[in-house]
Amino acid sequence: MGARTTPTIRRRAIAALAGLLAGVILAVTTWLGSILAHLPPLDLTAAQARSAIVVDRAGTLLRPFATADGRWRLPLEPDAVDPRFLAMLTAYEDRRFRAHPGVDPRALLRAAGQWLAAGRIVSGASTLSMQVARLVEPRGERSLNAKIRQIARAIELERRLGKDGVLRLYLALAPYGGPVEGLRAASLAYFGREPARLTLAEAALLVALPQAPEGRRPDRFPDAARRARDRVLDIAAARGVVPAAEAAAAKAEPVPHGRKPFPMLAPHAAEAALAQEPALAVHRLTVDARLQARLEPLVAERAAALGPGLSAALLVIDNATGEVRAQVGSAGYLDATRSGAIDMTGAVRSPGSALKPFVYAMAFESGLAHPETLIEDRPSRFGASYAPENFDLTFQGTVTARRALQLSLNVPAVELMEAVGPARFIARLRAAGAGIVLPKDAAPGLPVALGGLGITLTDLARLYAGLARGGEVPALKRRLDGPAAPEAVRPRIAEPVASWYVADVLRGTPPPESALPNRLAYKTGTSYGYRDAWAVGFDRRSTLAVWLGRPDGAGVPGLVGRIAAAPLLFDAVARLGGDPEPLPRPRDALVATTSTLPPPLRHLRRDAGPTDRLRIAYPPDGARIDLGAEGGAPAGLALKALGGTLPLIWLVGGLPVTESDRRQAEWQPDGAGFVRISVLDATGASDSVMVRVE
Repeated sequence: MGARTTPTIRRRAIAALAGLLAGVILAVTTWLGSILAHLPPLDLTAAQARSAIVVDRAGTLLRPFATADGRWRLPLEPDAVDPRFLAMLTAYEDRRFRAHPGVDPRALLRAAGQWLAAGRIVSGASTLSMQVARLVEPRGERSLNAKIRQIARAIELERRLGKDGVLRLYLALAPYGGPVEGLRAASLAYFGREPARLTLAEAALLVALPQAPEGRRPDRFPDAARRARDRVLDIAAARGVVPAAEAAAAKAEPVPHGRKPFPMLAPHAAEAALAQEPALAVHRLTVDARLQARLEPLVAERAAALGPGLSAALLVIDNATGEVRAQVGSAGYLDATRSGAIDMTGAVRSPGSALKPFVYAMAFESGLAHPETLIEDRPSRFGASYAPENFDLTFQGTVTARRALQLSLNVPAVELMEAVGPARFIARLRAAGAGIVLPKDAAPGLPVALGGLGITLTDLARLYAGLARGGEVPALKRRLDGPAAPEAVRPRIAEPVASWYVADVLRGTPPPESALPNRLAYKTGTSYGYRDAWAVGFDRRSTLAVWLGRPDGAGVPGLVGRIAAAPLLFDAVARLGGDPEPLPRPRDALVATTSTLPPPLRHLRRDAGPTDRLRIAYPPDGARIDLGAEGGAPAGLALKALGGTLPLIWLVGGLPVTESDRRQAEWQPDGAGFVRISVLDATGASDSVMVRVE
């Protein structure tokens, strides 16, 4: 009889104790309010510290950076998490998370009752809020006072942050082993994907890990990790969070046996962004992560195929906006054998022939030449000792300027440079924003036409983007979160007609093997000693610039722009998607054959440079001229030249407007704006000025 009544007596005792405990909890809850009043304010500064992250134009993670104490703790909002993870988390850790004030009295009663019945701790009563309180204010001791303080802090957190704020802190601070903290860092470290794209098995594993992050780390203890994951799946199925069949199928999925590297796209651009704004938590770049991910392996593969120690760099610019859509600074950021940590898009190197198009552009806009002007490619001497040769040591004879640029002939380029003037050429490049570096204590000379100067890949790309924009050089935009560029007159590298002439010529440059012709306007360059290989191409939408070479400046036999850089350029263009679009032809462009050109433009003369006595007396260079229209048609602009051999041909924007047997003429502007006025005499001598008509 006594044996039968013993369970009944125990149940009654437990019920009485439970009632007593309920009263105690009520009293404790009241008491906690007084405890909170005496606790120092909770400092959330350290808990709110996050890893700085760099994202692309669509918000895709490019690269995270560890916190100052070496932890990976990435920002994450609850709505960016797989809903099944949140459902399993609350079902497993805190079923009444949305209902309690930070502490769950029912869970406390259950835990106390199980403790009294079994004589040992069967289950805990920590809520998610209490776990966050422990993470925010960690304490080593495990005592009743520590637990009471934790409960008080949990209530404080709920009052201060609300449920979503507490959940946000849990998602950021939950430990996952080693320096990995927070769900987003763990999801990337163990599965290489964002928390919104987790499978059921992956979500269950990440629910289980924070309870014993070191003992369940899948990269060290995969069996323990699997057992913990399966227990979460069982509980989730038993509580109706996921179908039992899906939970069973998820158990068959293997657990990861190692950690994956964090994303590292556009690492040089990411580093530069962080250095520019070190206090900013999220850096938003103009880079397109998908394009960047397609181009980085391509660059690394091509550099590796060319030999040891070589690096490569590539830049993609959106011509309309000036935004940098991709920036590959090296052939592998972590490849020390190729000095991968050096961003070669900003390194000063010799461009070889890559600047020749700008020599031609200045000659076209000055009225010195036209794409169909005949130029002599023959052995020539400039000054006492300078006798340039072509790359292949041959000469083509008489060719058009179009053909000379497409074949990158050296003698015609130097002839045009002599006519344009090296100092004027360098001044134009610098006025367009390019940081030109000349040899120490050297004045600009004719060799600058063939690469006798230093320039960065970034500046070279900007100049070519200027050609694609009708001569207007864009200000590069690298950040979406940066200040808007000030409204101002953009620098010009050439006039619209001259820019189109150059683009039309370069579009006919013979392409690399297996590439289609007449699709991309491009130019290559090879520096002296085979140190640098370049290729820059553009269409209406985009400009791409490629560099290959050794970061230490050593020569690489056989490193030629056309052979090494051009194929990489064309492969990169193919990864942009879509067909290249040619530039629209300006209304004032002169489309003609050599025989139909004005006589002074049919053949370039060696004595047609600025040393001739022909010069424009009026209007002066840089003048602002008010034609005083006042509602009617503007008055004509008087043109006056001194010197030269008659007849004279006057050109505006590279297009002939009048021919005169006198040194005075008149031109009727069709509107206000900047215009370049040039004059040619019968010998081919020329002069030009830039004026603003108002």
